[in-house]
Amino acid sequence: MTAKDVIRQVIESCYMITREYLGDLQDKDLLVRPVPGANHIAWQLGHLISGSHMMLTAIGRQVPALPPNFAEAHTKETSTSDDAAKFLKKNDYVAWMDKMRAASLAAVDATPEADLDRPGPESMRDYAPTVTAVLTILGTHLLMHAGQFALVRRKLGKPPLF
Repeated sequence: MTAKDVIRQVIESCYMITREYLGDLQDKDLLVRPVPGANHIAWQLGHLISGSHMMLTAIGRQVPALPPNFAEAHTKETSTSDDAAKFLKKNDYVAWMDKMRAASLAAVDATPEADLDRPGPESMRDYAPTVTAVLTILGTHLLMHAGQFALVRRKLGKPPLF
């Protein structure tokens, strides 16, 4: 197994867990906050998609263009909004997650093994010092937020999955 195989596995397993947590949720469930002040899932999904887009772009990889104003709709400033009209439907977020997953895996494939130890983008070096770290975060960032989705699921009376 190569380093790239491990990175692919991280992305795939984190993506699978995230998708499972979303599986039986309805559009309205994406706006539930587990506790006051916490971000709801709709905002987090937009943040994850925008974050993947930013990271892939920062390492010079091709990525689908986001819809107009998508990133701006999922900033720290918009995280307090509970207006359903300002967020996408679950299926739309999932479709964008699928696109970012494909772009992430393509980025791993396009990265030569010798480049994995290269420094990460300057703006990301405090949390992603190498290209390997950037590629790995494409998965682990999903998983970190999926842990928050688990709390919403419990609040909604959904069974634990893992």
